[in-house]
Amino acid sequence: MIHRIALMVSAVLAPSTLPTADARAQDVPGIEICTAEKTMERRTSCLQSNVDFLHKTITKLSGDHQQKLDAANRQIEALKSTVAALQKAAEDQKRKADAPPAKDNPAPAKEGAK
Repeated sequence: MIHRIALMVSAVLAPSTLPTADARAQDVPGIEICTAEKTMERRTSCLQSNVDFLHKTITKLSGDHQQKLDAANRQIEALKSTVAALQKAAEDQKRKADAPPAKDNPAPAKEGAK
């Protein structure tokens, strides 16, 4: 039963996965080997294509890395403010601990001293 279902599914999906006559070759950007070109014009064009590809790639990577650096700098600033707040809280706690204990019941005033 499962075998029949799998066979039917594969029969339905198979035509959609086959390449069609309308499929065209696409020029995928990347580094090409330009030494195989015979004419100087084609070789120059190939080299210029490589330069353009590398320039675009460097520009994209530069932007990506700048975004990562900016995010890291924002996180560093947030952590610095958190550390400052924690240091202030620690100093406050230390002051409270070092302060002499407050007297809860002050000594009663002498009645005859008035």
